[in-house]
This record gives sequence, C-alpha cells and structure tokens, in this order.
Amino acid sequence: MEPLQAKNLVTNYIEAYNRFDVAGMLAPLHDEVTFRNIASGEISLTTHGKAEFQAQAEQATRYFSQREQRVTNWQVADSRVEALLDYIAVAAMDFPNGLKAGDKLQLQGKSVFQFTDGLIVSIDDIS
Repeated sequence: MEPLQAKNLVTNYIEAYNRFDVAGMLAPLHDEVTFRNIASGEISLTTHGKAEFQAQAEQATRYFSQREQRVTNWQVADSRVEALLDYIAVAAMDFPNGLKAGDKLQLQGKSVFQFTDGLIVSIDDIS
C-alpha cells in the first residue's frame, strides 16, 4: 500500500471518530479488523471483526459529549502507520474511575494502524 493512501485512510478514520460518525469509522476498516486499547501497558479492550468494533464504537459515542484526536506526528512505513496523538474529551457521564460528567480528559498517546487489502486491519490505541 502506498504511504499516502495509508495515511489518508487513517485521516478519514480519525476525522470520522472526531465527528462521532461510526459509519465513517467503519468505512476504511477490513472485515477482520482487530482493535485493542492499551492503557499503562495493559490491554483494556479487544474487539475482533467489524461487527464487534461497530458495537463498541456505538457504545463509546455515549461516553463523551466532545472528543478529538489531534495528530501531532506521523510515522509511515510499508503496511504500518503510527499517529502520535493529543486526545481531548469531555465526559458525558460519571465513570467508575472518578471522572465526572462535564470533566475534561486530556491524554497523549499513539495509534498504530496496519493494513491488508487496502484497508485498516489492525488498530492499537496506546496511552
């Protein structure tokens, strides 16, 4: 896959995420996509396949009233894109970890995307 094409798929995915557009997030994904959320070195969530990803993405739209992933740096290789991210969100509900509705969350992390058949087949969100 051409680096520009891979970067464009990731950009489209992130823009859809920022708009709470689940259909737009699904568009660049392979049917067999694997998603993992890794926080402090621990895998906190894994989904396999587009249907599981969609269910989680739809559920997650209720967690925050605002959210934005902003890419601060790109690293593009053959079938891999790393996007270093600033993440800002406003909680829409109270969370068990003490975050309350209306609280602002700010994180830095990265997302690692891998590709097969011209589509995103793997996403690791790392914070």
